[in-house]
Amino acid sequence: MSFALHGLSVSNGVAIGHALTISAASLDVTHQFIASGSEEQEVVRLQQAFELAMQELHDLKDRLPEDAPEEMSAFLDVHRLILEDIDLRQKPEALILKRRYNAAWALTTVLDELLLAFEEIDDPYLKERGADFRQVIERVLYALNGSSELSLAPLYQKLDRQSADAIIVAQDIAPHDMMRFKELNFCAFVTDFGGKNSHTAIVARSLDIPAAVGVKHASEIIQQDDLLIVDGDKGIVIVDPSPMILEAYRQRQAEIKFSKEQLQLLKYTPTKTIDGQQITLMANIETPEDAPDALDSGALGVGLYRSEFLFMNRKGGLPEEEEQYRAYVKTIEAMYGLPVNIRTIDIGADKNLDNADHKLSSNISPLGLRGIRWSLSEPEIFLTQLRAILRASAHGKAQILIPMLAQAHEIELTLELIGEAKRQLEQRQQAYNTDIKIGAMIEIPAAALIMPLFLKYFDFVSIGTNDLIQYTLGIDRADNAVAHLYDPLHPAILKLIYDIIQAAKKENIPVSVCGEMAGDSQLTRLLLAMGLTDFSMHSSQLLTVKREILKAYIADLTQQLPPILSTYEPELLNALVTKLNQ
Repeated sequence: MSFALHGLSVSNGVAIGHALTISAASLDVTHQFIASGSEEQEVVRLQQAFELAMQELHDLKDRLPEDAPEEMSAFLDVHRLILEDIDLRQKPEALILKRRYNAAWALTTVLDELLLAFEEIDDPYLKERGADFRQVIERVLYALNGSSELSLAPLYQKLDRQSADAIIVAQDIAPHDMMRFKELNFCAFVTDFGGKNSHTAIVARSLDIPAAVGVKHASEIIQQDDLLIVDGDKGIVIVDPSPMILEAYRQRQAEIKFSKEQLQLLKYTPTKTIDGQQITLMANIETPEDAPDALDSGALGVGLYRSEFLFMNRKGGLPEEEEQYRAYVKTIEAMYGLPVNIRTIDIGADKNLDNADHKLSSNISPLGLRGIRWSLSEPEIFLTQLRAILRASAHGKAQILIPMLAQAHEIELTLELIGEAKRQLEQRQQAYNTDIKIGAMIEIPAAALIMPLFLKYFDFVSIGTNDLIQYTLGIDRADNAVAHLYDPLHPAILKLIYDIIQAAKKENIPVSVCGEMAGDSQLTRLLLAMGLTDFSMHSSQLLTVKREILKAYIADLTQQLPPILSTYEPELLNALVTKLNQ
């Protein structure tokens, strides 16, 4: 009998396939009192389970694939911090010592208390963080039972044997397991728990996997191998669909596929608005291996090469000059003469630098030693990178991009060190582009407010909207307690971006946006209205943004901008942006 289950839409698209159910860690654990005198031994067993779970998280982070979303590393760090929580360890230990509960019983008792507390929270975003605690404690329970994570070996074998029509159904899926499933044949997932802001939902969106979460009791109702339709656009799961419904969704799948194929036809179309304004679309990349995908997507260069990925999660020391030089040259040559903006190392906050000689924890405050501040505190490391970039510039159109600048003396020291790196190469008689362009990231409100200083010293500027938003609004976007306040349409953000663009245009200095706002097609017309002509984003977003540009008429958009910039009421502002996009 056909029936539908309703949940939340978190990732668009339609999937048709057969259910592959995954049993979660059993929280209906054995409840038994341990023998008197064995309490300390049981506490040690619990402590060992915590340590094993911690080691598994470290191993998972080391094994993250290169194409993993940036959020994945942060999610694993969140789970690590939960495991390090003193109360989470001490409360079950107290139950073991005082009441002689066995370790699993003590742990799930604490979990029940935590989940009850989260249920009483009004804020939906914060309420969803209970899922993180549940996933972490499940991991410890597996360790207590002597197993490692989910029992996935049989699942892997089944997925390997099937075509890519498996739909995973589970109570919940941790983000790191999502990444492991990505390597296998499945086309969608359905979970009992979760919300629009859950970590698993964020990963699903970044991987472009159709999904429905918060589908209550789905894992109990849906049986193994049931035929399913997952409507990711509406958050609906249809079980055992009728032939008529099945045919309608197959037609919709074909339409979605056709739409994506049509996007590919835009790849070589000139990126111009209806009234003839030329727009430049570039790609953000993390490694040299990303460059071919950027070129294949139609990008006209690399607007942001995040060089810190060369430095992160290394077993040995930091990369030497030659290693960096080869990586930069590989990227430059892969772009066949198109510009490549190499951002100097932006370490700190949610990005680890972890090796024997230089260590920065991922939980360092975003207001701490990061970006250019870190580079200036390590001049020899900075000079090594600058020499490598300069040498690579002899092979193509490389440009240097400096992150996190805010002070006049930071600008002066940075330019002095670039000059010193050039002198060192001249002494070695090594070639570099003597006319290499130097750019600045505008991502701190102080920088946005003193644009004349930046425009005096730099050849181009790039707006890093991710950090500009968090610093302007006074939130840490990696902190779950306040991340829901992250709002690219906050009136202060829109005014800052507009002022930056206008100041640069007035001085005829190239300006681009390379943060997440550049890749959000719902914000494309707004940025065009502000006068932006250079966008840089993940290559997977490029054609969707391009489609919006081809339909845009700048003269009309600019007329609609003044009321948007003068509005402070969120509802009215959203309505005006919606009208702009119609």
